Amino acid sequence: MNKIVKTLFKYLILGNIGGIVYVFIELLYRGFSHWTMFIVAAISFILIGHINEYISWDMKLWKQMIIGSAIVTMIEFISGYIINIKLGWQVWDYSNLPLNIMGQVCLPFSIIWFFISLIAIITDDYLRYCLFKEEKPHYKL
Repeated sequence: MNKIVKTLFKYLILGNIGGIVYVFIELLYRGFSHWTMFIVAAISFILIGHINEYISWDMKLWKQMIIGSAIVTMIEFISGYIINIKLGWQVWDYSNLPLNIMGQVCLPFSIIWFFISLIAIITDDYLRYCLFKEEKPHYKL
């Protein structure tokens, strides 16, 4: 297998795992989900996984979590603008929550993404280590 195919295969696996885990979390929390949430979560999970790939492992874990929260918030806003505002599918609406932007993102959920990103960071790192023989995870607190 050439390098491009291996990379696509790796991200397909990582994206599917991230998407499935998030949809499961949403089913537990809300009792339902939407297929677009799988895609949003898969993209977010892959991007969060890049934190240790492109930024030093020496970065403190809480800083990685801030970046993870920012990634999810950004992806959530872009996808929410397309899915909820432009397409009118109304998958989520944060209009009734404080400090929201166009009902697509809000501070309370950005804080939640901060904590969920810890799960994503560690899960991605160990999946890469176990499945793809990448660097063994190590963190700075």
